[in-house]
Amino acid sequence: MAIPVKLPGCTVFMLLCLFLGLLLEARAGSILYSVPEETEKGSFVGNIAKDLGLQPLELVKRGVRIVSKGRTQLFSLNPRSGSLVTAGRIDREELCAQSARCLVNFNILVEDEMKLFPVEVEIIDINDNTPQFQLEELEFKMNEITPPGTRIPLPFGQDPDVGMNSLQRYQLSSNPHFSHARAIDREELCAQSARCLVNFNILVEDEMKLFPVEVEIIDINDNTPQFQLEELEFKMNEITPPGTRIPLPFGQDPDVGMNSLQRYQLSSNPHFSLDVQQGTDGLQRPEMVLQSPLDREEEAVHHLVLTGSDGGNPVRSGTLRIRVQVVDVNDNPPAFSQAEYHRSVPENVPLGTRLLMVNATDPDEGANGEVTYSFHNIDHKMAQIFQLDSYTGEISNKESLDFEEHKIYPMEIQAQDGAGLMARTKVLIKVLDVNDNAPEVSITSVTTAVPENFPPGTIIALISVHDQDSGDNGHSTCSIPGNLPFLLEKLVDNYYRLVTERTLDRELTSGYNITVTATDQGTPMLSTQTYISLLVTDVNDNPPVFHQDSYSVYIPENNPRGASIFSVSAQDADSSENAQVTYSLAEDTIQGAPLSSYLSINSDTGVLYALRSFDYELFRDLQLRVMARDSGVPSLSSNVSLHLFVLDQNDNAPEILYPTLPTDGSTGVELAPRSAEPGYLVTKVVAVDRDSGQNAWLSYRLLKANEPGLFSVGIHSGEVRTARALLDRDVLKQSLLVAVQDHGQPPLSATVTLTIAVADSIPEVLADLGSIRTPADPNDSDLTLYLVVAVAVVSCVFLAFVILLLVLRLRRWHSLRLLQTSGDGLASAPAPHFVGVDGGVRAFLRTYSHEVSLTADSRKSHLIFPQPSYADTLISQESCEKEDFLSAPQSLLDDKEETFSQVN
Repeated sequence: MAIPVKLPGCTVFMLLCLFLGLLLEARAGSILYSVPEETEKGSFVGNIAKDLGLQPLELVKRGVRIVSKGRTQLFSLNPRSGSLVTAGRIDREELCAQSARCLVNFNILVEDEMKLFPVEVEIIDINDNTPQFQLEELEFKMNEITPPGTRIPLPFGQDPDVGMNSLQRYQLSSNPHFSHARAIDREELCAQSARCLVNFNILVEDEMKLFPVEVEIIDINDNTPQFQLEELEFKMNEITPPGTRIPLPFGQDPDVGMNSLQRYQLSSNPHFSLDVQQGTDGLQRPEMVLQSPLDREEEAVHHLVLTGSDGGNPVRSGTLRIRVQVVDVNDNPPAFSQAEYHRSVPENVPLGTRLLMVNATDPDEGANGEVTYSFHNIDHKMAQIFQLDSYTGEISNKESLDFEEHKIYPMEIQAQDGAGLMARTKVLIKVLDVNDNAPEVSITSVTTAVPENFPPGTIIALISVHDQDSGDNGHSTCSIPGNLPFLLEKLVDNYYRLVTERTLDRELTSGYNITVTATDQGTPMLSTQTYISLLVTDVNDNPPVFHQDSYSVYIPENNPRGASIFSVSAQDADSSENAQVTYSLAEDTIQGAPLSSYLSINSDTGVLYALRSFDYELFRDLQLRVMARDSGVPSLSSNVSLHLFVLDQNDNAPEILYPTLPTDGSTGVELAPRSAEPGYLVTKVVAVDRDSGQNAWLSYRLLKANEPGLFSVGIHSGEVRTARALLDRDVLKQSLLVAVQDHGQPPLSATVTLTIAVADSIPEVLADLGSIRTPADPNDSDLTLYLVVAVAVVSCVFLAFVILLLVLRLRRWHSLRLLQTSGDGLASAPAPHFVGVDGGVRAFLRTYSHEVSLTADSRKSHLIFPQPSYADTLISQESCEKEDFLSAPQSLLDDKEETFSQVN
């Protein structure tokens, strides 16, 4: 025996709460309403705002709307009251035919949250349709010898309503029923017995005696004579002979005696008469007798009334309507081989396919046995789809079948012979679903543009998929290509949400054409594609980028002012204003002057312009930074280094450092001993070129000489040497024109005239030079005087060597003072180792004392020249300015004075 377990009260309460929670949760899955059909437009269905937890005014603000699969909206939202109302008259029979329940499903979309709430509305049937028959009157023919028990099928009634509102029962004629609570009904108790006696016993219980009692029930005329049929219809062949008797139904009257049925009466008709036969049982049997032949062409139908009356007081009577149709003789109706036909066909069956064949036979001969077929009780739409061969009974389709519209087609086929007898059978054609409908994809809500910096999970579109097929054929899935940064999230009721999988980058892809594919599970699978175009809008997340990390620019010097010298370009991967780049130069100075006074840049194009003409000798290179900034908010920038190199141009002619003309305009004289052998170094032409490279490579050549072939000039060294031994016939004064030329394009050159005196000693030079006639000049006497003084001074120097050494030291100090007071270097310093011819003896002595150093034998001169810093130029890299360039002779003087002191 099981022992019942008693649960504590707390446990029972917890189980009850759990059950109520599950019930509420299941109820919250969808919103349920019901509304009767045929209600007026705008009728209240339910308070949707309350059920969603919203205020009525929030419906419009939050984008609440109805989303349904069908093409017709049956309901709408009232934004003022927040109610769900009908959008028009709803006919349940048109919407759901004769389904047991009529449910309309749709979804409520809250667009700002992208949420769907399923709603289910049940359409309640009302009794708005009356049962109807296809025919108002049915007429058929029967032969007089039709055997009893023959069944005649009658048409079906139709009622589009369902449940208790649909067709429930058939009633052939009115037969009222009477009941009396405890009243005694003689006819019910004794039928038509002559006497109605009720017998019973009375018991005296204490004596145990029975006393029989008999009660006679006296009949009263409380019943009207009646016939079993209200109307009798039969057919008679037109060749039926007169005198033919047709038995008529008996009238019935439950009363007895005079209250019972006493007589019959037939309405007047020239073809028929009434003859009442008295049976052995005492009952009257009415018979209708044909009095004259029938003529169908004159009258096809005869209407008669048979009246039965009783003998009571008052007299009661009943009638029977008789309808006689005159026909040819035909005693067998058609008969189908099956009471009901069934056939299943796929919905994609070709047009004209034989779906089914019905067969009915008639044993009669001739026209009475020829059976024709026709549809019976079929609606107009079904008659357009199917075709029935009236002679063969073959049913074919003349239009395509559609499982989605009708799954079963019921129909009635009627077979009728030539005489009008008919039979009917029922045909059911079941349509099998074929995957002939591709899924339908609709975009409920979509965003066409999204910024590139939106976070993952941003909602792009709300998509719904619907397939009209059933089963696996109607089960659809939705997908997008896998190489896109998007995801499809499945919601309720075949709704999908398209969201971003990761942050988008407009610079990689500025727009997407998303292909949404819906595929069903049928065989073969069908699919539908729709496209969503999404534009990724730009955000300023990329700075301008130059094509190179740094630039090197080479421009020739002496460039024209305002000319473009270079162009930089930076690309910004953004678009529109975020990609508009402006250029500028970083602030800097060049030799104390701002960079903007040398260069400028076009802020829009990045073209660099020179505002000055550059001089290679002033500066050779320049390093600056170019800035590029976009127009976004906030703006982004980048910079690049630009190295500007100035290329040398041959714009400086060679400058001859030695020999140079004295400031007083006199001509220098070089000394060549007569005993000089070939190759003897007489002097050296020293020249420099402030250009560089090939423009500073110098070459020397002899342009003109008094004695061609006596002297030669080194092409690279500039050394003037004797080409042969000196002869006595060679003139004392030799003039040489030496040209110095650089290797630039075009080449530039400079010339210098050298005067070489051929003599063994200074006095000899002076004597020989004095004997040389020069053109008349007012300063000749002064020149002679200067020469005499110079000879005297030189003689004194040679005689007093020790004294001269002391004088040379003092002279060195004196030379430094003169150079400091002279100002610009080389212009005030005469060339060494020459004597002034035209300037007179004074100039000769002054110049000689500064520049000339001779050995005791006067056969060799010692000249010290500054060495260049580069192998290919005579100017050092630092001597680009004029002051450095002109400082070279001072070092030359210092070196030569030191040499002179060493020789002495």
